[in-house]
Amino acid sequence: MNIRNENQSDYRSVEEMIKKTFWNLYVPGCNEHYFAHQVRKNKDYIPELDFVLEEDGKIIGHILYVKAKLVSKDGIQKDILSFGPFTIHPDYQRKGYGRKLLNHSLNIAKKMGYDTVVIWGNPENYACYGFKNCKRYNVCIEEGVYPVALMVKVLKEDALSNKHWKYIESSAHQLDESGFEAFDSSFEHMEKGYSYTQELFYIYSKSNVIR
Repeated sequence: MNIRNENQSDYRSVEEMIKKTFWNLYVPGCNEHYFAHQVRKNKDYIPELDFVLEEDGKIIGHILYVKAKLVSKDGIQKDILSFGPFTIHPDYQRKGYGRKLLNHSLNIAKKMGYDTVVIWGNPENYACYGFKNCKRYNVCIEEGVYPVALMVKVLKEDALSNKHWKYIESSAHQLDESGFEAFDSSFEHMEKGYSYTQELFYIYSKSNVIR
């Protein structure tokens, strides 16, 4: 197993893996491979935190990060991180590869001076990695709104200092999908379909913690 920074020559194989992994997972089809393609062009993209995981020379995992912000009620602004898509090839899932890749990237992030990561994700996938619901750290997306799917991990115990914060996501997450069809047409055709995970995603993405 080897973890290294992604190179430009890896882009296509990584994007093919992302499409294969996310297809029909959250919605019929997916756009995560296009999202990764576009994120690398954004000002908030961090090349030093763009990693691939290889097994026997084959790329089986990938994670990339962007800069984001937290703003406290008293006006303090804090630079933080967000990541996604976070991908492990379907044939290699539930074997510990995801944990190794994520921990490696978080260790590098901490060395770079970051102490907080905020993501949108399935709590069932991320609670085991030490992520907690945003309400536990008083991180909202607007006053009093604490989404179930907004997860926070602190890399330093007192990182959020008991303040109330608003999460400001990167402009990279405002995906312009106008070029998606042309981009996706060069990939293997896959049929759209229904999966029970789409209903779980809908529930999590529309739910808030109120207490």
